Amino acid sequence: MMTNGNGKTGPKLTLWEKLYFPEIIHGMSITIRAFFRPKFTRQYPEERWTPPPVFRGRPVLVMEDETKVERCVACGLCARVCPSLAIEVQAAETELDKERYPERFEINMLRCIFCGFCEEVCPEEAIIMSKDFEITFTDPRDAIFGKEKLLIPASHLKDRLEFLKQYR
Repeated sequence: MMTNGNGKTGPKLTLWEKLYFPEIIHGMSITIRAFFRPKFTRQYPEERWTPPPVFRGRPVLVMEDETKVERCVACGLCARVCPSLAIEVQAAETELDKERYPERFEINMLRCIFCGFCEEVCPEEAIIMSKDFEITFTDPRDAIFGKEKLLIPASHLKDRLEFLKQYR
């Protein structure tokens, strides 16, 4: 028996175990087995990937199909729950039934970590995670998405909205 730094005893290692040969051989066997497994490569962009409804892509604002008005009531819960402080909401009064709307709604996509907290906390299902995952910018100012880039009709987001209703 040998002692470690805490004064506890453990089994004495043999010379073979001290050289870590068993562990090296075990690791190499895992690597060699991986060489002979069948490979899967998607030929992107020719072969497109369709994300499942559970996929969390970029956040978008839901716009009602009939009225062309966003669902958001500018409560600000999404901005408060965002861990990366990527969402900024400024409320204003409206004559509609919902009384308030977001005068300014911006998401800094460079800060967004696609966690989905904003979607979970929204009482109106106004902000949801879409299937969009191809987001590129050449200028950091282009990464700040305003309402014009965020508003998507509810008919385009039907899969995700049905998924959310199923699990809420």
